[in-house]
Amino acid sequence: MSDSSSAPAVEKKWRPLERNERRVAGVLAEKAKTTPENYPLSINALMNGCNQKSNRAPQMSLDEGQVQDALDSLRKSGAVALIQGDGRVEKFRHLLYDWLGVDKAELAVMTELLLRGAQTLGELRGRAARMEPIKDIGALQPIVDSLRQKGLLIYLTSPGRGGVVTHNLYQPQELAKVRSELGAADGDVDDAPSQPPAPPAGLSAAGMSRDPHSPPTYRADAATPVPKPSNDGELQELRGEIAALKREVAELRETAEATASDLQRELNDLKSQLGV
Repeated sequence: MSDSSSAPAVEKKWRPLERNERRVAGVLAEKAKTTPENYPLSINALMNGCNQKSNRAPQMSLDEGQVQDALDSLRKSGAVALIQGDGRVEKFRHLLYDWLGVDKAELAVMTELLLRGAQTLGELRGRAARMEPIKDIGALQPIVDSLRQKGLLIYLTSPGRGGVVTHNLYQPQELAKVRSELGAADGDVDDAPSQPPAPPAGLSAAGMSRDPHSPPTYRADAATPVPKPSNDGELQELRGEIAALKREVAELRETAEATASDLQRELNDLKSQLGV
């Protein structure tokens, strides 16, 4: 007799998304929560949402064709549906609850990560709370833990105060770039075992710190340990601040590149109109 209490494994439906797909999916999820009176969205409304200046990183300038291509790809994967057509303005809705296998609060967190990328837990809590009530970091943590267990979220720094997280829907080469910008190693950082470095030749490792994240202190003239003072909370907070600064620099660079591209296109259009 089979054990009826054992639940079958849930099949994963989601896949890594291209850059434009992530923006389109994020906008559909955001607008469904923040402006339900204007949802579902037309392609024009989607394009405006993708290119808006607030709560977006990096800034993008997608045209109608790029939005349509992203929608077509998302529809084939079962993440988006066309709900109005036949001569009327086509409108689209997301199917992300089922596609990602998440609840309302989890989708709010994923939406912010899709729209802005890597963030500290504090930043993420404040931004996701505009869509679903998340009182504080304590309320956010179980949501983050659940998404991480589902493989949808990863840490880029060690968990804790100042920890930086992002979604796991990047293409492999994009995720490698994000990790590089934040100085993160491959894999979910706190899953990788930390091995203490070997002592330099001729020196004693007796002074090695018990904290695997704190470099050991060595002495060549003594066998007794020389402890290195450390404050885990302050160190983690500093790491988070450094990661946030790196992220801001990367966002500013991408914004500058997008602005330069827009200006060049406007200049070319003006030249064309003037016959130059």
